Amino acid sequence: MKKVIICLLIVVSASQYSCKKFLDITPIDKLTGNNFYKSTDDIEANITDMYGQLFDKYTRTAFAGATGEFRSGEVVPAVQGGEGRYGSARLGGHTRIAPNPNGNTEKQSIPLTSVNDRTLLEAVQRGRPWEGYRFWDLTIWNEYYKVIQAANILVSKLEEGIPALNEQQTKRYIAEAKFIRCFCYFTMVRLYGDVIYYTKAFQKDPLPRENMVSVINKCIADLKPNYKDLPLNFTDPSMRGVRATQGAGIGLLMNMNMWNAGFDLPNRSAYWTETAILGEEIMTSGAFRLLPLTEWATVAKGRSEESLFELFRTLNYNNDLNNPFEQAYAYSPFGDAFIHFPYKQPEYTHRYSFNVMTEEYMKKLYPDASDQRLTVWFVAPFDQNPETFQLRKFALNTFIDANRPDLDLNPDNTYLIMRYSDAILLRAEALANLGGANEEEAISALNVVRLRGGASLYPADGDTNLKDAIFWERAKELMGEGSRYFDLVRTRRVLSKQYTDNPLTSDKFNRGGWTWPIDQSALINNPYMTLNNYWIGTGL
Repeated sequence: MKKVIICLLIVVSASQYSCKKFLDITPIDKLTGNNFYKSTDDIEANITDMYGQLFDKYTRTAFAGATGEFRSGEVVPAVQGGEGRYGSARLGGHTRIAPNPNGNTEKQSIPLTSVNDRTLLEAVQRGRPWEGYRFWDLTIWNEYYKVIQAANILVSKLEEGIPALNEQQTKRYIAEAKFIRCFCYFTMVRLYGDVIYYTKAFQKDPLPRENMVSVINKCIADLKPNYKDLPLNFTDPSMRGVRATQGAGIGLLMNMNMWNAGFDLPNRSAYWTETAILGEEIMTSGAFRLLPLTEWATVAKGRSEESLFELFRTLNYNNDLNNPFEQAYAYSPFGDAFIHFPYKQPEYTHRYSFNVMTEEYMKKLYPDASDQRLTVWFVAPFDQNPETFQLRKFALNTFIDANRPDLDLNPDNTYLIMRYSDAILLRAEALANLGGANEEEAISALNVVRLRGGASLYPADGDTNLKDAIFWERAKELMGEGSRYFDLVRTRRVLSKQYTDNPLTSDKFNRGGWTWPIDQSALINNPYMTLNNYWIGTGL
């Protein structure tokens, strides 16, 4: 027993010394020491833990909303004030009016994540009326580095060799660990720009932030040789979307290439070409399909045949409904702010939506009134009255617990991260950007998504620009899935009022106004670390 204790102390001491608390990361105890990585069960537990940490990080705040429509300015709060039941909300230089019979709440403050008038800096402050949304969590990156460190350790152990695994298993787990690692880096790049990049199991020396284009290129080089070692798909339906497959790897590679195409302009044609090739691969694989729109509830529920990657959630298994933190999940789903009875219970406390989409934005998305997504995903889509407007895209699996009317529960849906339609439209965008003879294929890919949505095929009335048509199709198809603002940034459309209610000037864009602030905790024990200058001081 004494020998065992001594060995454990040596392992823990060595781990702490080699890390020097770089990035304030402490290795998870079950991931350290050679006595853990012995069996398939050990590896499975390790990987499951990493996915669990990502789920916890994502659901601590309204990630999809804050990085999508909230920040781009298309969300209007229902407020009370002025005369009678009507009040005004000042957003991005515009006064918007929406009726609200029940008064103001923190759930009507979510548009504060816009860039204009320092409101994003206000949004990430603690102790404010909207504190339930925990927007400050978006400024903290340490949890991503904990997952990255876990992935780095696992890759290192797998490359050393684990006797209990055969060659195929070893390759698959290496590929999955690299997918998780690259997903973390890609998420951070889109939030913060330049980040610290490392892949050593135990990084003992502090590092500076690295140019984001370089980081993404390293991630592409890291994942591309390995993604085909992932399963094409899972025969077990319970595993679809929740564990990395070749489709998830392709989707991530496509997104990373398209991000770099927006910033590494001299090489953008190469990124577009690679995206188009990957898109063709996934579309011809037969591993994924777009479900009929009448089966959208299956997609929103999770683990469907069009899910490339998701952070799976179900109220039946994931949550302890008596835990206040678990109840706080009411703030994290995008749809929470846009639904009321009968999709939220009980009726007497859920008679109106807290926010609505602007009528102008909805008309830009849906110039074709025959688009079936209007009727499947919305109630009163062009109405800014919160007593009638509902975005039920994420509300079709209604959770009703007659015994717990005190809980503010959302419909039982998953957190969609990448879907098949995302990959199809990225391919269409890449082909359209390449131009020439590629445009015919781009139109064909675009129409695959339009056909499923019941929309008029391209070219239809109002379609005057193929690239814009694809951009608006992504905004429409992926609403509430966390891609909107990132699409605006990487395509530079965020500079134009034509595409967003919260445009940036070129100066603000170049100074990093599209990023999120980084919490001061990132400076701990790293003399080379710097924060995002745009959010420091008063020079916004």
